[in-house]
Amino acid sequence: MHDIAAQLHAWHAAGRPFAVATVVGVSGSAPRDPGAALAVDADGQAVGSVSGGCVEGAVYELCQEALRTGAPVLERFGYSDEDAFAVGLTCGGVLDVFVQPVVPGTDAGLDAAVAYIASGTPVAVARIIDGPGALLGATVAVTGDAHHGALASFRLERAVVAEARAMLSAGRTGRLVLGPDGRPCSEDGADTVTVFVEAYVPAPRMIVFGAIDFASAVVRIGKFLGYHVTVCDARPVFATRRRFPEADELVVDWPHRYLDSQLELLDGRSVLCVLTHDAKFDIPLLERALRLPVGYVGAMGSRRTHRDRNARLREVGLSEAELARLNSPIGLDLGARTPEETAVSIAAELVALTRGGSCLPLSASRGPIHHDLTTAPDADASHAA
Repeated sequence: MHDIAAQLHAWHAAGRPFAVATVVGVSGSAPRDPGAALAVDADGQAVGSVSGGCVEGAVYELCQEALRTGAPVLERFGYSDEDAFAVGLTCGGVLDVFVQPVVPGTDAGLDAAVAYIASGTPVAVARIIDGPGALLGATVAVTGDAHHGALASFRLERAVVAEARAMLSAGRTGRLVLGPDGRPCSEDGADTVTVFVEAYVPAPRMIVFGAIDFASAVVRIGKFLGYHVTVCDARPVFATRRRFPEADELVVDWPHRYLDSQLELLDGRSVLCVLTHDAKFDIPLLERALRLPVGYVGAMGSRRTHRDRNARLREVGLSEAELARLNSPIGLDLGARTPEETAVSIAAELVALTRGGSCLPLSASRGPIHHDLTTAPDADASHAA
């Protein structure tokens, strides 16, 4: 729901009922990840997407039906060999979609969820998507120190809140299958309850060090990929809003000193792109960066620059294991020359590392297109923010 949070909050604030259809399970070559959502209000206005077009019409009808009946529903869409005109995914994948009506002011969990997501507050939204009819659609919104909404069973509620809080801490979205007493169990067990937990966390950070022309293109593609992008350079004449209008933040400071001030705000999703191409900036910065638990550290430069930089980093005490974390020269081998082409090569490397891609042309491989998904329809997926 993150992508459509602003519109949902506007409908909610106006007291307008709406229905939300959310992808809660994915199998095979499906077009959207768990957490993708489409919403329809009482006037028929639609926002968002669950499939990129394959089943949007059918999901739209399900949303309207949920608004009429007030009943949530879990629906599965897959490829149909028998009927070429049947609603399904031509890519051959399977989507599980949960459709839930929302009437503002009637569900404390949903009300809190909409408000938290719209405000950018980290929250895990746990909804029962399968189980006893009386529980279907029950929602709990969980933050780091509180929760809103209630489930019929205290033990089940306590277990859902604990699991959702752990998933929020990890920034993970996925399913839980629990027994009536809240204990984990297999999905084929009797009287199970399936809970879909969506973790909404702040956008991952990208810090671009070096306010050069290449950095401008990297900022634009970083924003396109959903990062919160900061540009840092020690030279105020270059780190200007006119040169980097798309950046979320501009910082004039020595790169290593700024990095030291951000340690509590960096995590395993954080990306550091070192484009300074100057040893007096690179070495103290990379000496720190390669010892941090961030997701990616890349540095620009020729192969000769890379060899010289590695030698200098060894001299200041970095181990071979720490040096192995450095992606240098930065980006994939696309033959890039222009700033824009270089930014694409960097973005491609980031996506490949995040999703487990092989970096080979799809036409040259026969494996799965989506490497980070298993064949199970309830496979977890991360980074719903």
